[in-house]
Amino acid sequence: MTEASSIRVMIVDDHAVVRSGLGAFLLAFEDLELVGEASSGAEAVRVCREVRPDVVLMDLVMPEMDGASATRAIRQECPQVQVIALTSFPEEELVQRALQSGAISYLLKNVSAEELAAAVRAAKLGRSTLAPEAAQALVHAAAQGPTPGHDLTEREREVLQYMVEGLGNAEIAERLVVSQSTIKFHVSSILSKLGVSSRTEAVALALKHHLVS
Repeated sequence: MTEASSIRVMIVDDHAVVRSGLGAFLLAFEDLELVGEASSGAEAVRVCREVRPDVVLMDLVMPEMDGASATRAIRQECPQVQVIALTSFPEEELVQRALQSGAISYLLKNVSAEELAAAVRAAKLGRSTLAPEAAQALVHAAAQGPTPGHDLTEREREVLQYMVEGLGNAEIAERLVVSQSTIKFHVSSILSKLGVSSRTEAVALALKHHLVS
């Protein structure tokens, strides 16, 4: 394959030995070209802007700006660039954050050179590749259903915040300059949406799932 039609790849990882290993993987394939490296999320965004790769191999767990944040920034600035999340951890939260940030694929670092090359080629064509462990994590997360409180309105979150602070209906009504009956209606709606039967349970759930600041 000619240099003009080769797939331009950039590697992002805070460990030099990992970048070196991935680079060696890429050198084994004539159609893959290493055009840039970065050791942090912030550097990744800057280098990506300069070298305009086709595909970025992105480590997710890095200090300061993590891989998911860097992925989101890159996808916003350079939407034509595809990002493959590459990490040692198939944890549900990591998988979801990476994909929500715009990564097209999620692979574990124990991937073979052939599998990595195939994923890079697929990403260039807009096709996703998921490690079996990552796919399983997504299936499990989907089976758990959405996070409790995902459907709360902005006003209900305000009321819930005051409930967490220990305020009663009268105090909340005073703060929000509405009637107590309005607050009673909001509290009833909050309990229903959270699937709980008491204010105490609602507060416990709100704290557990970080539904309020």
